[in-house]
Amino acid sequence: MEYTTFGRTGLRVSKLGLGGAPLGGVFGPADEREVEKMIHEAIDGGINFIDTAPSYGNGESERRIGRALSGGRRSQVVLASKAVGPGESFGYEETIRSVEQSLTRLQTEWIDLLQIHDAEHVPYETIVGETLPALQKLREEGKIRFIGISTRVLPLLLRYVRLNEFGSIQFYARYMLIDHTAKDELLPLAAENGLGVINGSVLGLGLLADTPAPFLSQAIVEEAAKRIEELHFLRRTEPFGLVEPAMRFSLSQPAIHVTLTGAATSEVLRTNMAYCDGRGLEPDKLERVYTLFQGKSLFPAE
Repeated sequence: MEYTTFGRTGLRVSKLGLGGAPLGGVFGPADEREVEKMIHEAIDGGINFIDTAPSYGNGESERRIGRALSGGRRSQVVLASKAVGPGESFGYEETIRSVEQSLTRLQTEWIDLLQIHDAEHVPYETIVGETLPALQKLREEGKIRFIGISTRVLPLLLRYVRLNEFGSIQFYARYMLIDHTAKDELLPLAAENGLGVINGSVLGLGLLADTPAPFLSQAIVEEAAKRIEELHFLRRTEPFGLVEPAMRFSLSQPAIHVTLTGAATSEVLRTNMAYCDGRGLEPDKLERVYTLFQGKSLFPAE
């Protein structure tokens, strides 16, 4: 397992992190005993970063992680969660309540990194005027250590980075083989500001694993299929032949501190941990990927 320093937070984190959405059954049924076993196996394998959210399985992801860590393993991990979620107001009191509930479900007295979840759903003024002050108060009380923000909308994320009030950022499907637009402006600015960077969904919501998420539009699936055809020089096998190059693409990017794996089983977890060995794509292939889709976002303008 490789480790790095998570920006100016100073936290020492594994470059591969365990994503909490599958643990809560977001992408399909997940056996509770298997989930606990997998969390323990991840820690035993060197993963020390776990990322979750109250909206993953209506709190089930946090509850399961809390149970798995309750036997004395809490101090072995950097635990990240998020505040409120889509459809909620992100107001001051609601943010406080959300974090307090997360602390209960996670069976912990503190959360290492508390992120504002999917910031694109809330007015900028609300986040700056209410959500952020609530998190700052919780930080003063010792209930959270660092504050981050997450959204896949790059222009919005750039605006929050420039605010200089956060210790980390998280995005998804913005630095992957078929859409690496985060590297053009966001990653350099984050590095300049000393932010920890978390990259989610390096498989493009299932697109690069030949299992696209059902909620993706037909237009996106079709465009992705065209781009995937151009990556034939990377494909290892059929099917799932782009999973390894997709993981290595993110894990070897020095500006990304944590690449999340959305493993739902121990078998997938072990496979992904094997890719965290310091080997990226060959330089000529990496340059070819960058050239193919330079500046080309897969998703419509947001």
